[in-house]
Amino acid sequence: MAETSPRQGAAKAAVVTGSESGIGRATALELARQGYDIGVTWFAHEAEGRATADQVRRLGRRAEVRPLDLSGLPGPERVVDEFAGDFGRLDVLVNAAGMNRPGPFTELTYDDFRQVLSVDLEGPFLLSQRAALRMIEQGEGGRIVNITSVHEHTPLPSAAAYNTAKHGLGGLTKSMALELAGHGITVNAVAPGLIATGMSGMAGVDVHTVHRPALPVSRPGDPREIASLVGWLVSEGAAYTTGQSYVVDGGFTIANPQFTTVDFGADD
Repeated sequence: MAETSPRQGAAKAAVVTGSESGIGRATALELARQGYDIGVTWFAHEAEGRATADQVRRLGRRAEVRPLDLSGLPGPERVVDEFAGDFGRLDVLVNAAGMNRPGPFTELTYDDFRQVLSVDLEGPFLLSQRAALRMIEQGEGGRIVNITSVHEHTPLPSAAAYNTAKHGLGGLTKSMALELAGHGITVNAVAPGLIATGMSGMAGVDVHTVHRPALPVSRPGDPREIASLVGWLVSEGAAYTTGQSYVVDGGFTIANPQFTTVDFGADD
C-alpha cells in the first residue's frame, strides 16, 4: 500500500489524467503555475507524457509520470494511490482522459460501446472514488473536476456511446458533489465545445486562424481556455461551488446550429 498520510510541509498535489496532450496537458500546466506538483498520465504516447512533465518541471514544480489505460478496469485506478504515495498527499483530481467511437447507432458494436463507457465514465468513477478516500483521510478537503463535453447537455449525432458516457459523467458529478461536500471536497464538471485538440483533428492549431461561422464565437476554443476554468474551480475562490457543469463552447448551445454546418467533431 502506498503512503497514506501527507508529509509535513508537502506541496499540494494534483493528478491530471490524459495529460499527454490537449486539454489534459493545458490543465496540468495551469495547475503547475498555481503551485501544484503534478501527476501526469499518458495512454498512447509516453514521449508526450514525459514532454508534459518536462514542461511542468520548467515551471518549478515536481512531476511524476505513469501510463493509464482505462479500457481494462478495474485495476488502473490504483494510479491515484501511486501518485499520492509519490507526493505524500493528493489535493486535486482532474479526469480529462477520454475517447470516442463514432458511428451510426444501429452499427455501433457492443465492444465499442463498452470501451467508451469504460474510459469516459467508469474510469472517472473509480479514479474519483480512490481520490475521495485519500482526501477524506487527509481531512483537508479537495477538488475533483470532470471534463465532460457540451454533449453532456446536447447529443452529438452518430456518437451514442460518447453521449451516454458524458451524460452519465454529468450525473456522477452531481452525485459525488452531494455526498462529498461534508468532507470539504467539491466536485464540478467542465463541458467543452469544439476545442483544438487531437480528437478534433486540430492539435496545435492557432484557433484564431480557423473560421467556424455557425458558432457565435466563430472559432474553435484553445485548450488553455478550458484549463483556466479548471484552475478557478480548484482555487479557494471556488470553495462554495459544487455540483455544477460549466459549458465552454463559443456559444454553440445558445445558437443551436445544425451539426452538418459546424463540422463539430469531439472535444477532449
